[in-house]
Amino acid sequence: MADTRLIQGRYQLLDIIGRGGMGEVWRARDTSLGRQVAVKCLKPIGPQHDASYVRVLRERFRREAQVAASLQHRGVTVVHDFGESEGVLYLVMELLEGRNLSQLLDDSQPEPLAVADTVDIAQQVSVALAYTHRQGIVHRDLKPANIMRLTDGTVKICDFGIARLGHDIGGLTSRLTGTGIAMGTPHYMSPEQIAGGLVDHRSDLYSLGCVLYELATGAPPFDHEDAWAVLVGHRDTPPEPLRERRPELPDTFAEAVLDLLAKDPEERPADAATLANRIAGGKPGESAAARRVGDGDPPASGPGTTGTTAAGAPTGSGEPVAEPGPPARLAAGADLPPWARDMTVGSKATGAFPTQAPPDGSAGLTGAWTGPQTTARPPATGAEPKRPTPPPGVLDRLAIRHHAGLSFARLGRWEEAGEVHRAVAAEREQALGPDHPDTLASRYEIAFTLGRLGRPAEALHEYGRVAEGRERSLGPDHPDTLAARQETAYVLSQLGRHLEAHEIYDTVLAARTRVMGPDHPDTLRCRHNLAFNLSRLGRLDESYRMAHEVATARARVLGALHPDTLVTRYEVAYALGQLGRSDEALHAYREVAAARAEALGADHPDTLAARYEVGISLGRLGRSEEALVLYRELAADRARVHGAADPETLRARHGLGVNLGRLGRWEEALAEARDVAAIRERVLGQDHPDTLVSRREVAVCLGWLDRWQAALTVYQQVAALRACVLGDDHPDTLASRNDEAQCLERLGRHDEAVVVYRQAAALHRANAPRGG
Repeated sequence: MADTRLIQGRYQLLDIIGRGGMGEVWRARDTSLGRQVAVKCLKPIGPQHDASYVRVLRERFRREAQVAASLQHRGVTVVHDFGESEGVLYLVMELLEGRNLSQLLDDSQPEPLAVADTVDIAQQVSVALAYTHRQGIVHRDLKPANIMRLTDGTVKICDFGIARLGHDIGGLTSRLTGTGIAMGTPHYMSPEQIAGGLVDHRSDLYSLGCVLYELATGAPPFDHEDAWAVLVGHRDTPPEPLRERRPELPDTFAEAVLDLLAKDPEERPADAATLANRIAGGKPGESAAARRVGDGDPPASGPGTTGTTAAGAPTGSGEPVAEPGPPARLAAGADLPPWARDMTVGSKATGAFPTQAPPDGSAGLTGAWTGPQTTARPPATGAEPKRPTPPPGVLDRLAIRHHAGLSFARLGRWEEAGEVHRAVAAEREQALGPDHPDTLASRYEIAFTLGRLGRPAEALHEYGRVAEGRERSLGPDHPDTLAARQETAYVLSQLGRHLEAHEIYDTVLAARTRVMGPDHPDTLRCRHNLAFNLSRLGRLDESYRMAHEVATARARVLGALHPDTLVTRYEVAYALGQLGRSDEALHAYREVAAARAEALGADHPDTLAARYEVGISLGRLGRSEEALVLYRELAADRARVHGAADPETLRARHGLGVNLGRLGRWEEALAEARDVAAIRERVLGQDHPDTLVSRREVAVCLGWLDRWQAALTVYQQVAALRACVLGDDHPDTLASRNDEAQCLERLGRHDEAVVVYRQAAALHRANAPRGG
């Protein structure tokens, strides 16, 4: 293909970056979105193939490409587009900067990869496989060449289903004489693949075992030149124990790899999540049984993700409110896509925008990306005493334990992650000093873990320590220093200290712009944070303008359908709603919902979140019939995807009940509110804010049905619980007191109503900001 050729009039091929038996991979420019991509062109379908073969092949390609495009996980290569152009089947993928594991092994010769790197790769691939297997997808051709490690340390699995198609398209499928066995890649094939038997997710685990064996020892478990000898080895020969080839490997890791290489699929780990759990939780010297930390997959997100949900009306308004998604779901790092932090932690439900993300965007999982930990000592300062060189192997062991803590975080096991990082931080501080980058990386993870555990004040203290230490050792403008300062601002915003947060965001933004440029993704992320903090300060026009500018810049830099672009467009829609421009907000939310459906899929949590906001906008515009239809469909979709008791499902049902009431269907609204309140109380607890919102809705319905005495009882219960949980002077508590007073008036108990009104007014005055 000529380098000036356009595929489908859109993808301009620039230069070849890879060539193999299945075709070519080109660096290309997406002329529609102005971004660079990788285009994989499979071998042309020529006239030598009969029509029926071509039809089957095209259909297989379409199905396989759709499967690949449906995968949204930071550990899986993103497929943007696919199709056929002049007889060439092509896929458009994200452009990755890095080396595949086969290249890394060649680079490291004659030595195998470092132990810490091998364990880190094992954990990341295990988490990615856990996600894909939960989608019912088996790779079937896992090998070093199909796994990439990016320059920032992120590991991605490539070619789901596509490698097999390449063999078919090129007529390259070779078979062993008389066996009918597709050769594939013999060094990494499972015994059941060799026998032509049933292949499921456990075959991928066997292939992963072969890959990890090679990373750890420098050679595959059955390393023969003759293909038949390799296949016989897989089928009949026990692999040599890893520690006999490389004694310094941790027992935990070596035994886990041998378990993966069991001939019988039933004897392998149950699934990839179990494997990730085991690598993360095991310590040298434990028995294999003790190291089986837990069973089953890590919590799913969508990613893992609750969707980004902007706040609805203030509590007490009678409108659906955007309740925060469950931390456990948000924390399920195994499934979060690269932009997940922007779309979850930075939602309106938490009251702040996201912060500095690591190169793989996974700050919502582990705080800062620390990557393979450096053991280089920072320049000595007068305040830092000279320390003896740590004994051999100590730093490697600490790096492995650090990665274990990251894996606990990816699995949403925040208490355990915090314990690991605290222990590693203490040992790193003793061995390397308090300001060494590795020590500070561990302290950063402690802070992030505290935030995920709902302890923002403690997180703030830790982030402050990290920011000060990084400024001393790395300098005030180093990206890691700025990341810690930005996290400090984020937590300040969580704590309601928005003016302090604004000052830090403003300073960090100036530094990022100066050092990285105005269009760098981290600069844009900081502006994104700052825009929301402006809204919390009541500066709505400025917030809207900045969010609009960031959305435009992200579309230019990342593409119109990039999730970061869409999350900022989402915030633009929210700002329009806050400014009372409801028609424009509705249009903007609908555009975001449609774009997310195209980019992420109709059932992705963030697509569903945008649909929820469309419903809120319809309600505010008085279009309750349309809102009712939307919420009914959304509740059904949420229940199908996440379950009937999921908080997001219940939020959609809450919106459904509110709009039933707006249409005067109060008996139906009451039944819906009571059912949602009962489920929320069972799942979240009787004093959870979401439960109290639903119980208040029960009281609203009772009042409209002229059952004021019953309504008063519920209003008083909600007020008492809010006072207990939030405090007597919290705005939601005061709103509940006003509800109670209005109900007393309806019952003719005016003197009692006056007392309640006066008490609420006195508390409000006592907490009102004073002039001067």
